[in-house]
Formats: sequence, C-alpha cells, structure tokens
Amino acid sequence: MSIYAFAEMENGKAKRIYASAKYPSRQIGNVFADCDFNVNLKYADELPLKIEGFYALVAFRPSHVLISRDVLGGKPLYFDNTTLTFSSFKHYFEEEPIPVLPGEVVKISYEGEVIDRKKYEFSDVFKPIDADIEELKERIVKSLINFRKNIKNACIAFSGGVDSSFLAGLYDLPLVTVTASKAEKEWVENSAKAIGRELEVYEFGEKEVREALPKVVSAIETTDKLQVSIALPIYLCVRFAKELGFSEVVFGQGADELFGGYKKYEELGGKELEQELINDVINIGEKNLVRDNKVAYSLEMKILTPYLQWEIIRCAISIPVELKVKKDGGVIRKYILREMAKEFIPKEIAYRDKKAIQYSTKTSNILKKILRDIDLDKISGEGDAKGFWA
Repeated sequence: MSIYAFAEMENGKAKRIYASAKYPSRQIGNVFADCDFNVNLKYADELPLKIEGFYALVAFRPSHVLISRDVLGGKPLYFDNTTLTFSSFKHYFEEEPIPVLPGEVVKISYEGEVIDRKKYEFSDVFKPIDADIEELKERIVKSLINFRKNIKNACIAFSGGVDSSFLAGLYDLPLVTVTASKAEKEWVENSAKAIGRELEVYEFGEKEVREALPKVVSAIETTDKLQVSIALPIYLCVRFAKELGFSEVVFGQGADELFGGYKKYEELGGKELEQELINDVINIGEKNLVRDNKVAYSLEMKILTPYLQWEIIRCAISIPVELKVKKDGGVIRKYILREMAKEFIPKEIAYRDKKAIQYSTKTSNILKKILRDIDLDKISGEGDAKGFWA
C-alpha cells in the first residue's frame, strides 16, 4: 500500500499521528517516501527541482506536514487536509481526496489549514541539452548502463520488443513474460535465446484473468476499460515475478513517449510532433505510471524504469523528431532507439514492430469476452485494497 498516514484529531488539532510505509516506500524518521534518493528537507520548498527522479513524500515537520511529488507525477499521493489523512490510494478516504499534483509542494498545518501550495512545471526541471546527436546517444547508453547499480533483486519484464530487449542486452538479469498468445510466447522465447538470457514464461487464460480482475480494478482505482486491459498483464507479470522470488521488476516504460513509438506519431511532423511527444512525456505519470505503481504497491513490489531517468529525458527531448519517427521510404518509429539498441542486441529484434501489451498478450480479447457478462463498475470485494493493511 506504500504510504498511509492519518491523524487523531482533538479540538480541531492533531493530537496523535499514525503513519506507515510498506515496500517499496520507506520511513526515515518522520519522513515517509517512495523514493530511491535521500531527501534533504533543507530544500523542502524546492524538492521537485532537487530530487532527480520519481518520488512521493509525506514529511511530518515541527510546524506542518509537507507533501510533494515529482514533476512527472509517477508515484500517486492523495490527501484530505481536514482530517490530515495521506495515502498512495484513494481507498482510505471517507470523502473524495485531493490529489497532490505533479510537481507540487504542499504545506498543511496540524489544524488542517493549507498553508502553501507551490507547483513546478516540466520546463522548470527538464531543459534541452546543447550537444550533437552522437554525444546524446552516448549519454543515453551510459545512463542506461549506469542504472544497473540501482537494481538489487530484479528481473526484466520481457516482451521481445526493442524496449525490453535493449535492457536485456545491457543487464545480465533473468527475463519473465506473461502471455495468452502462443505466437507471442514463441517469439519471446526465440528472442530471449538470441540475446542469451534465461526466460520464465507464465501462460494465462480466461480463468486467470477473471480471478485477477477484481484485484486489478481495486488496485488501479478505475474501471476504464483501456486502463484495466493494460493493468491486467502488468499485474500478472509483477505477481509472477514475486512468486519467483524477485522484489523488483524492470520495465521499458517511457521509451515510446521519449523516442516516438506510438502509431499516432506517424501522422505528425515538425513542431506538431515535437509538442505531442513533450505532452506525452509530461502526462506519462497520470496516464501510465500511477496505474503501474498502484499495481506494484498492491503486491508490495517495486517497478524500475531505466528509460525514465532524468538525464535520459533531457537527452531525449534534445533529439530532433525526424530521428525518432523516421520517414524515408517508409516510417520507422523509435528509429534512434533502435539504432542504439542494435549495438547490443540482434538487429532483427531491435527493428521488430511490436503491438501494445494488451493486444500482443491477447488480454484485450479475453477481457472483451469477460465483460459480456460482467459489469466492471460492480466489481469489488475480493480485491479491495483496504484489506491490505489488515
């Protein structure tokens, strides 16, 4: 459940604070945070500028409670200042909670008054780098390689596409995959063999999806069908990794937004494409990472995203869009990433076109069948995340 805290109120003021942090979050004194970096509260007012990575934080200070998230909003955090309740999930609030916005620093008194709300923007943190393309590529690869030191007990969520295959070529880690597609299973097994990595495969079907569905809906706190269809294979993958003894899973999230991987980019060009890519990076937390991290929190697991290092984001926004979506006798999405990847993995894998996870694994097809006789809005009970803290 990651972070959860609430106050016992008396005469309009907090009398006692109860707080907890479950893996991957941690408690350091009066600070409760999901963050891979040490937090220096000397810079409390400027945390989104000082912390180079994803974080969500609740700090109990002598005069106030400090809460904050990074500018991409990768880690969820909500609050109710009237009851002094804070959580990574909405489940714990009697009323609709207030989300801490990406890049916000909020100060709340122990009487429940919002003292200050300050918000930093993407452009405050990420500025283009003045470097040629070769230097940018070199810095990206170096950052990916250096990320290995942050990995402790992890496997790679492997799909056989360029994003995960590139990481598999860089990190000597076991690979795991989940799928309901025989064709996908065969391709992924052959890809792992070509890269020289061990692969564990979890094959699922309608039964497994039906069993996981209430847990997934409860964890991601939405019944949006697209979000559920994406979250289901992620949940099955993270759960499978946990069963295998891992506490972390490396995912390739961010590569599509940073390097031009989505189909919609083919219809755009120039400034329009550049702005669309930036917008998708800005919104990656709310659209994707919050969902994925809630799934991981529900299983007490940690998701690692090497492509979404601050250094790589700065390098990626500095790369000309024509090197991301190359249109020269045909369209090649993620061209620059594929060119970097082919130095570490076979070219046919680096250049393989890959479907989105909900389609390649056939999760979307299974979910459509299930939803013929199940209303997502009525799913509850078994997967209720409230029970996680019991």
